[in-house]
Amino acid sequence: MSNNTTLALPLLSKSASCSAPRADIGPSTAPPDDVVDHDSLKMQARHYKTLSNMYRKPNAKPNQSDVAQILDLEFEARRAFIDADVTREEDRPRKIFEAYPCFKDIRNAMDELRRIVGGFNCKYIDQMKGRWAEFCSKVQFYGIWKKVLKPPLPLDVHGVDFTVTLINALPSLFPSKTTPPKWLGSASEALLHILKPGEDAMLYLEKRPLSSPVLLFDGTTSIVAVGNIPVTTLPLEDFWEGMLVLMAYYYTLHLTYPKCVATVLSVIQTEVITDAIHDQDATSAYKKAIAEWKSFFEK
Repeated sequence: MSNNTTLALPLLSKSASCSAPRADIGPSTAPPDDVVDHDSLKMQARHYKTLSNMYRKPNAKPNQSDVAQILDLEFEARRAFIDADVTREEDRPRKIFEAYPCFKDIRNAMDELRRIVGGFNCKYIDQMKGRWAEFCSKVQFYGIWKKVLKPPLPLDVHGVDFTVTLINALPSLFPSKTTPPKWLGSASEALLHILKPGEDAMLYLEKRPLSSPVLLFDGTTSIVAVGNIPVTTLPLEDFWEGMLVLMAYYYTLHLTYPKCVATVLSVIQTEVITDAIHDQDATSAYKKAIAEWKSFFEK
């Protein structure tokens, strides 16, 4: 089935299928309870067409509030389409970006995360950023206790040096049982790759063995990519939010966590995103990691 055919009349259910990413087995997707009437289906298709027209012209820059309003109206049909797993996960980001170029804008991806997890809570993103800052502050002490980090550490949790140090340490602080692919090297490379002087970002992405979101950083510019697709750049002042941006794309594109970083992403899912993991989906590595994390701060 072609991408255009799939999206012309997207599947619509009475409640959106908003399954969060799962640690190892991927999102669970239940079929719609029942399909609503034909008029509602036509209305949803009209919303999608309006959204598509906004991005039809090259270098289109639609009004952000207009895009958000259409994304709100088209939410159920969109999530039913994305969560249906009609394409291989390796192909899903490209197909979704073709259908929804609006998600190459970080603001729209973050807002989609809000719709999926926070619902109508308009303060959700700000609250999530606050939880992330608190989590980062705690990680300093936890990392020293675990002997993964060594003092002195950069003090500014919003700083570039701190963020690089933090992301490189996270997979060791909350380890998974699965080792990363050989070509990748360390597990932290599934989250952040520091570009060497003269290293070409596109060549790196072409060789990357994972289809998951990643940050590429050369010291001044950060590229947000998904698989081998460069999506956008992240302003230096927002680099500290990079992990949240990655999580937004996991949710927006309905992607499975790579096994080598499944534990740390699951911890961020529950502690920062505040999206619970069902007991049947929680791995033993996650259960051990979260128990040690909570025990440390209860002492």
